[in-house]
Amino acid sequence: MIKNFRITVDGRSYDVAVEDLDQPATAPAFVPAVSVVHAAPAAAAAPTSHPVAAQAAEAGAGTIVAPLGGVVFSIDVAVGQNVAVNDKVATIEAMKMKTEVMSKVAGTVKSIAVNVAESVETGQVLMTVE
Repeated sequence: MIKNFRITVDGRSYDVAVEDLDQPATAPAFVPAVSVVHAAPAAAAAPTSHPVAAQAAEAGAGTIVAPLGGVVFSIDVAVGQNVAVNDKVATIEAMKMKTEVMSKVAGTVKSIAVNVAESVETGQVLMTVE
């Protein structure tokens, strides 16, 4: 059985047809998966306010952000420590895999915004290097 739904994603409405595979088909075999019904102008879309997204947008050149969401496994530098480009500054664990976070700038660690075992989101500020 085919069911029709209208969904809205980022201010754009879509009509979709979904087939329930447990029910016998009552519509033709070919049904377009998605068709655009209405595309709202970008200015009309409701702004979303997300603290991490805003934080990442404000991040400067010396700000090191989380490349993915996960849990801070280790912080490998201290405030006042000098770092070079590509020095490991932290490790984030996500789904049992550890990802090393490298400094993209050389300088002195001015602040560390997270703690070990703290959950972080993609783009969240981890530390500042000046």
